[in-house]
Amino acid sequence: MALWMERGSEPKTESEIADLEAISALKESAALELKEKGNEFVKKGKKHYQEAIDCYSRAINQKVLNDQDTSVLFSNKAHVNLLLGNYRRAVTEAQDAIKLSPANVKAYYRAAKACLSLNLLSEAKSYCESGIGKDPSNEELKKLAKQIDLKKMVQEQREAQVSKALVQAKDLVSAIEGRSLKIGKAMYRELTGLRKPELDKNGILHWPVLLLYAEVMSSDFIEDFCETEMFSAHLDIMLVLVCICLRPKLSIIF
Repeated sequence: MALWMERGSEPKTESEIADLEAISALKESAALELKEKGNEFVKKGKKHYQEAIDCYSRAINQKVLNDQDTSVLFSNKAHVNLLLGNYRRAVTEAQDAIKLSPANVKAYYRAAKACLSLNLLSEAKSYCESGIGKDPSNEELKKLAKQIDLKKMVQEQREAQVSKALVQAKDLVSAIEGRSLKIGKAMYRELTGLRKPELDKNGILHWPVLLLYAEVMSSDFIEDFCETEMFSAHLDIMLVLVCICLRPKLSIIF
């Protein structure tokens, strides 16, 4: 009987060949049954996702299905891992599916979606393009490709903003150090907010300035005090404003 054959030996009799074919058929039937069982577990919801993965894995381990059917099983595992948020695992499963069957469009979609969730935008776009190359009319892949492009554009804009802010910060520090100025710890944020020194395009510093009047427990805040200006100019404006505000009260007193 084939069950008693030594590992690696070839069947010699018709009986042994028949036994091996029967065993292979049983394994194939079991693998397909496990696949369907896994699909049912997926339909039952999140609590059964791991059971679905186990079924797909057991079906793969039967090693009797053709490459296309095995590719579907790996793709199914990628799908469930996506649902569970296991994105790196989903990418690996989808890659295995693609290796076995490069025509498996769902595997490309799932690989792209997992890469997008991992913020691997170049890889995600590559999988999308490969999938669309296999199925040019696939709307899901086209929609996903647009999402990837949008996220990539937003990311590039954010990176450009960060890069610009870093350059501005370095220029500001250089300007302050070039004037032999020292910056202390920020104080009175409740009065000044988040205003910070700025360096304009002409290389001139603009400072937020807080004037404290301890005697009367009051303050004034100048948001943009240019380093080329004099204090007197700002004080003159402030005094004019004070007089305007007090004029109605003075007329009543008199």
